[in-house]
Amino acid sequence: MIFKSGGIAAAMAVAFFAATSLPATAQDDAAQCGTDRTIDIAEMTWPSAAALAHIHATILDKGFGCSVEIVTGDTVPTSSSMLTRGTPAVAPELWTSAIEDAWAKGIEEGTVVQLADAITDGTVEGWFIPDYTQAEYPELTTAEAVIARPDIFPDPEDSSKGRLYSCPPGWACELSTSALYEAYDMADSWNLFSPGSGGALDASIARAFTREEPILFYYWGPTAILGKYPAVQLDQGETKPDVYACNTDPDCTDPAGVTAYPSSPAVVGAAAWVRDEAPHVADYFSKVGLTNAEISELLVYGDENQADAAATAENFLRTKQDVWTSWVPDAVAEKVLAELG
Repeated sequence: MIFKSGGIAAAMAVAFFAATSLPATAQDDAAQCGTDRTIDIAEMTWPSAAALAHIHATILDKGFGCSVEIVTGDTVPTSSSMLTRGTPAVAPELWTSAIEDAWAKGIEEGTVVQLADAITDGTVEGWFIPDYTQAEYPELTTAEAVIARPDIFPDPEDSSKGRLYSCPPGWACELSTSALYEAYDMADSWNLFSPGSGGALDASIARAFTREEPILFYYWGPTAILGKYPAVQLDQGETKPDVYACNTDPDCTDPAGVTAYPSSPAVVGAAAWVRDEAPHVADYFSKVGLTNAEISELLVYGDENQADAAATAENFLRTKQDVWTSWVPDAVAEKVLAELG
């Protein structure tokens, strides 16, 4: 049975799964949970991580017969609790860049493990234009090429300049985008537009794509927006970690510099006891990585149907059986499919 709790806050985590592949066992044995302990799964505050928590909770509950609890969380408190208390047991999409040192120490000390890459091709962050705009202007493949053509992306309130859609005030990406705007020396020919909320940014992007209008915007993935709308990421050159760190540090006094956005690691992090006490569960989590495109696609359902994480997870289990059944023994798949009806 799956329990929902507002318990431990979730976080991002990283480690390397050192467990070897499972020994040859009978199908029925491989379909058992292997532990009487409750496996609490962190439901993070962003849509992809929340949906993944419900997908895995359903499979563990209905397929493996585990006692499962979904607990709310966010990056730092979840990782801290996992490192010090061994709970939550699993964080299905743990972005570890913000907790790099503490997480690396936890791996070294054997308190946590990394079971898989949650996003197999890495997270995405950068500047985008619509594919139809690039089809019309095939030379627009780099940030510099787009910056040289503000006339293609006119600001609706000041057509003498182009408009770059940034992030809402207070978001970390507002700092990085503002720094790049400065580093690219865009002020004379571009306006930097900061929407009032994430919803306002999404609405601006949706409106442009619906009308097939050009738009230059910052975004990240995996997200429903990138799953729904065919956007092209611009080439911003190499990633320079030191430059990016300064660009996103309000106290850094160095001039803003040009750099691509780094791809943040997102992993399936777990307390070490999961690997030791429930090897079949750990083996399952070692197979559950999805690509950016696959995660963005599953989020489109939630966005278009105003569905919560549980409903989004159920839709994935119903419509992507070719994907998730490859993660589990046949006996587990049969049990989950029987529950889905």
